[in-house]
Amino acid sequence: LQAYLPDSAQVQRDLTQWALERHARGGASIKLRLVKGANLAMEKVEAATHGWEQAPYYTKTDVDANFKRMVQYAFTPERAKVVNIGVASHNLFDITYALLLRERMGIHDYVEFEMLEGMANHQARAVQEKAGGLLLYAPVVKREDFHSAIAYLVRRLDENTAEENFLHDLFGLEPGSPSWNKQRDLFLSAVSRMQTVSDKPNRQQDRSTEEINFDPNDPFHNEPDTDFSLRQNQRWIKAVMQDWEARTIEDIPLQINGEFIQTERKAEGIDPAKPRDISHRYSLAQPDYIEKALQTAVKAQETWQKKSIAERKAMLVRVAEFLANRRGDFIGAMTRDGGKTVEQADPEVSEAIDFANYYARSFDLVETELNDLTYQPLGVVLITPPWNFPMAIPTGGVLAALMAGNTVIFKPAPEAMLVGWQIANALWDAGIPKDVLQFVPTTDDEVGKSLVTDKRVNGVILTGAYDTARLFLSWKPTMRLFAETSGKNSMIITAMSDRDQAVKDLVKSAFGHAGQKCSASSLAILEAEVYEDQAFLRQLKDAAESLTVGSAWNLETVVNPVIHAPEGKLQRALTQLDAGESWLLQPKMVGDNPNCWSPGIKLGVKPGSFFHQTECFGPVLGLIRADNLEHAIKIANDVDYGLTSGLHSLDDREIAIWREKIEAGNAYINRGTTGAIVQRQPFGGWKQSAFGYAKAGGPNYTLSLGSWEDASDEKLLERAKKSYQHAWDTHFSKEHDPSEVLGESNVFRYRRIRRMILRVTANTKTIDIERVALGAQVAGVALRISLEPGVKLEKSVNGNVTVVTEDEAVFLTTLQDKPFRYWQRVRVTEPVSDAVYHVAHEAHVPIIDAPVVSNGRIELRHYFVEQAMTQTMHRYGNLL
Repeated sequence: LQAYLPDSAQVQRDLTQWALERHARGGASIKLRLVKGANLAMEKVEAATHGWEQAPYYTKTDVDANFKRMVQYAFTPERAKVVNIGVASHNLFDITYALLLRERMGIHDYVEFEMLEGMANHQARAVQEKAGGLLLYAPVVKREDFHSAIAYLVRRLDENTAEENFLHDLFGLEPGSPSWNKQRDLFLSAVSRMQTVSDKPNRQQDRSTEEINFDPNDPFHNEPDTDFSLRQNQRWIKAVMQDWEARTIEDIPLQINGEFIQTERKAEGIDPAKPRDISHRYSLAQPDYIEKALQTAVKAQETWQKKSIAERKAMLVRVAEFLANRRGDFIGAMTRDGGKTVEQADPEVSEAIDFANYYARSFDLVETELNDLTYQPLGVVLITPPWNFPMAIPTGGVLAALMAGNTVIFKPAPEAMLVGWQIANALWDAGIPKDVLQFVPTTDDEVGKSLVTDKRVNGVILTGAYDTARLFLSWKPTMRLFAETSGKNSMIITAMSDRDQAVKDLVKSAFGHAGQKCSASSLAILEAEVYEDQAFLRQLKDAAESLTVGSAWNLETVVNPVIHAPEGKLQRALTQLDAGESWLLQPKMVGDNPNCWSPGIKLGVKPGSFFHQTECFGPVLGLIRADNLEHAIKIANDVDYGLTSGLHSLDDREIAIWREKIEAGNAYINRGTTGAIVQRQPFGGWKQSAFGYAKAGGPNYTLSLGSWEDASDEKLLERAKKSYQHAWDTHFSKEHDPSEVLGESNVFRYRRIRRMILRVTANTKTIDIERVALGAQVAGVALRISLEPGVKLEKSVNGNVTVVTEDEAVFLTTLQDKPFRYWQRVRVTEPVSDAVYHVAHEAHVPIIDAPVVSNGRIELRHYFVEQAMTQTMHRYGNLL
C-alpha cells in the first residue's frame, strides 16, 4: 500500500479486519508491504491532464505522517501476527522509528525491512545488521531488454534528486548538520500530524449522485472525464449499461415547430454489436415536412437573433448542465446506437459539455475587441454530423450555430439517430425553443438534397467524407459550407524516440474506436532503424494482438465492432495486400458478427500506394519505412489531407524541424494523435481535410457563423492600419496556450497562406483594395490583384503585390496553379460566376466573399490557417 494515497489507511484497516476474521477461521496470515509512493510526479501530471484532484497528498509532510500512522496501526501483536509487514523505506528516521516500535511491541518475527538495490548501499548494510535481515529488491532484465528498465531507473533518479526526499540529503549527513536538522524537523512535523492527517480519498467524484452546475461568470474550464478507478463510478456505469442494453426504445419522431410527428415512412437503427436485431425506429421527413421546417426556421430566426449575447450565453451554460447531468444516458445511447465503448463514449460527453461552455463565452470579446463592427447571423443553419462521434460533433455544431444567433435544422446521421434524439431533448429541456432547434431526420436522396440546397439554408455544418463535401458544393456552388472532412494521418517514429511510449500511443491512436476516427493514425512512418528493430515490431504486434475485441457492452472491450460490415475500401484494407506488403498482424473477423474485426498491421506499405493515400476507416495500420526524418515528413505530407499528424522523438532538433514542416491542422509530439479537447487542441485540418478554416473548439469558430461589417465609414484606412498591426502584434503572431496544463504544451498558432488573390471588378471599392493589400502586407502574405479587363487601379498599393489584368478564363487558370495548391485564397467583393466557384472548389481554393472590415481581429483571419500543436513536456512525470 502506498502511503501517499490518503485512502490507503482505510484500505489497510479493511484488509486487517478481513485477515483477522480469516485467521480466526483457521486461515493463514498475509503480508502487507508499506511504501510511501512509487511515482508522485506522474500522479500529478495525470491529475492535471484529466482535470481530476491529485490522488496523493499534496505535501510530503502528510505523506510521511500517513506512513507513520500505518506503521503504528500495523505494529500490534494481534494485527502483526495475521498481517505481516514489510517496511519499505530508505529514510533512516522512519526505519529507526519502525525498529524501535517493533522491539517495544515484541513483533520481531512478523516485521521485515525492505530496500532497493543500488540505493544507499552502505546504509542498507547497516539496516541489515540492526534489523537482523533485509529484503533487497533488484530489477533483473536481459541485456537486449535493458530499455524496459528505463522507467524504473528514472523513478530511482527522481527519488535521489527530489529536494524533499531523504536520499537527497543522505550524502554527508551527520548529526547536527544542516541536512540532519532539516530531516529531523521534517520527521517531527510528520509525527505531529499522524493522528490528524486525512484518510479520505482526494477524488470524490460520484456520477450516481452528483448534480453539476455552472456559472456563466466563471472562466472556461474543461469538464473532467469520469474517473473509473473509483468504485462508485464502476457501479454506476455497470448499472447504466445493463439498463441501456435491455431498454425498449420508442419510435423517434420528427420535431417541427414544437410538434412531434410520427411519419408512416420510417428507418431502422441497428446496434453494431447486434447487427441482426432492430434497436429502434425513427421517422423520416418528406418534402412537405421539410418545407414546414424551413418556414419555421426562417420565422424563428428573426426573434432568436434579437436575444442578447448574455441571454444566449446563459442558455448555453444551462445546456451544459443538462448534458452533464445526463452523462449516463448519453453513454448508453452511444453504445446502443454507435457501438462505442464506455472508454470512448465518456470523453465525448465531456467534449459536448465543453462545447456548450466554451461557445457560450465565445462572443465575450464583442464588447471589447469587436465594438467597432456590426454583426448579422447567417440565418438558418443545417447541421449534418457524422456517426463516429455521435454526441460531441453534432452538439458542438448545433450550439455554435445557436450562439452565433442562427436557427438550426438538425439532421443526425442515420447510424446515430438515437443519440441525436437524446441531444435534441436535452437542449429543449434546457430552454432552447423548439422552433429555434428542429429535429428533421430525412433520407440521403433527392429529399435530403432539396434540404441541403434550399436557398433558405444559409449555412451547412458538415462532418463527413471529402467526397460528400464536394457533392454538396456541386449541388450548390455558393453554399456557405463549414466542413471537417477526411484524414489520412501518420505518426512518425524516429530512432531518437522512446519506443515503449511510441508503441503505446500508436496502438491507441490506430485502434481506438476500431480506427473509426478521422484523427486516427492509420500510418506509422518508421525511420529505418526503428523499422528494422525486431524487438519494436514484436512489441507493437503484441500490444495490438492483446487488445480485447468484441461487443461494446462488454466493459473490457477495447476494439469495438465497426459501424457496418466492411465493404469497399475498408474491406480491401482488411483482406488484401498490395505489392511488397505483408501482415505483421493479420486481421480476422471475430465470432459471427460481420462488424467485428481484430486489429491488422501491414508491413511494407509503399509511398504512393493505395493504403498510403486512402482513408479506410477501420482497425488497420500500415507501416512505411523512411530513410530519415526529412524523408518521413515528405511521406506524411504527400497526401491530399492534413488533419492530424504525430511525431515520436526525444531530439529537440528533430522536433523543431517537424514543427515547421508538417502539414496538419492538429499536430502531436510524443503522444497519441486522437482525443482533441476543446480549447486545448481546437480541431480542424488543412488541405482536403477542411472546408472553411476556423477550428471547432477554437477562438474563431462561432465568429465565422455570421457576417461582420464596419459600424462606421469614417477613417476606414486609418483605423485599419492601427487595428491590423495591433491584431498582428497581440494575436496572430503569437503562440497561445490558454489551458496551461501541467506536463503538456498546447499551442494554438496561425500559419500564413502563400498567396491571396483579390478579384477586382469595376464595382470594387478602392478602400477595399487598399485594406486587402494592407492586410496582406501586415500578415506577410503575397497578394495577386486580378483586374477584370478595362479596370485600372486608382491608387498604388504597397507590399509583395502582383497586379495583372486577366479575363475570367485566365483567372480560372490561375486558381489551378499547382505551387499554390491548398495554400491560397480568393477574395471577392462582388458576386462571381458559378464557373469560378466550380473551379475554385475543384482546386480546393476557398472563396472569401465576406465584407472587408477595418477590424484586424476579424479581417486578418483570412490570411492564415490555424494549427494546434500539442507536445508532451514530461518524462514519466518529470517535467522537461
